[in-house]
Order: sequence, then structure tokens, then C-alpha cells
Amino acid sequence: MPTAPLLALLDDYLSRFPEEAPMVARVQTLLRAHPSCFERSCVPGHITGGAWISSPDAQHCVLLHHGKLDRWLQPGGHSDGDARTERVAQREAEEETGLKSLRRFDPDGALAIFDVDVHEIPAHGDEPAHEHHDIRFLFIADPDEPPVCSDESHALRWLPVAELTRFTNEESVLRLARKCEAVAASSRLSPGRPS
Repeated sequence: MPTAPLLALLDDYLSRFPEEAPMVARVQTLLRAHPSCFERSCVPGHITGGAWISSPDAQHCVLLHHGKLDRWLQPGGHSDGDARTERVAQREAEEETGLKSLRRFDPDGALAIFDVDVHEIPAHGDEPAHEHHDIRFLFIADPDEPPVCSDESHALRWLPVAELTRFTNEESVLRLARKCEAVAASSRLSPGRPS
């Protein structure tokens, strides 16, 4: 079953972040009830892959000003049938930033989810309102490498984490920054193996 690997990753995530059980349960329910959840046509929602891109010292991150949502957010997007969500996150991060130094951070060399978030996407055109069950991974990149803005964004840049609230008050984005700072405080943020 294509959902089994992600369910296993979510079990591992839940062992590290038990306080996030309600959010994780929503994703697990979607995975078990809708095997087609990796397709954007799946209603009431579908799995998406997100990337928190940090400098090695966790002092800077890459955010984009999303064209449709008109908000500063981390890169990410639809699975489009790919059940390997870490690969989706990598693809979206590369496409939306153009960063060549981008590497996924794998703590202890093992693939691990960095964050989970379920949020509503408003109706747009023929697309009804639906939920994104966003599975996020941590990536490290060289802050001296300038990102290249794609046509999906109004702007894209490295931002000082200390100034994030000037750009966004989205709790899920601020939570990503806090988690990254905690990882940096407990270990060296060096990139994992290229995927």
C-alpha cells in the first residue's frame, strides 16, 4: 500500500512530538481512508510536501511570497501521485528556489519528518476549498547562494529568523523556525545525504 511508508514516518514523528497527536491523527485518518490522498483531486484534502530551508547556523531561512495565497510561506506543493513525500518536498524546494546547495537534513542519517501541519486552502477558480496535509522536511543551504524566484511567487529571499514576525504571523511558519533553532542548539546542522 503506498501509504504505509508515510504512516511509519508519522509513527516515528509522533514518538518525538507526542504533543502534536491531534494534528498527526488527522493525517493518519486521511491516509487510511483515502489511498488516493497523494493526488490533488482527493477530497476533502490531500498530502503535500513542504521544505523548511535553513542556513547551517539556523539564523536565516528561505521564504517565498506565495502568488495565490498572498502570504510569506515556506516552499512546498502537491504530491501529484508521488507517495514519497520527502521527494516531493525536495522537488518543490528546488523548483521554487533554484538553490543548488540544498540538502535534506537527516538526523542521525535517518529520514525523519520535521513538521506536520493541516490547513485549509480557500476555493480558487474551479477548485473547491480543501485541506493540505503538509508533511515538512528540514533542508540546509548556503545562505550566500541567492535563491531564484519562480513564476509561482511574488518574491523569494533569505530572511533573518530574528525578524520573521515582520513578514508573517503564521504560527505554522514560526513553529518551523522554533523547531529549527532547537535542532541547531542540540546538534550541528549539517546536511544529510543528497536524496
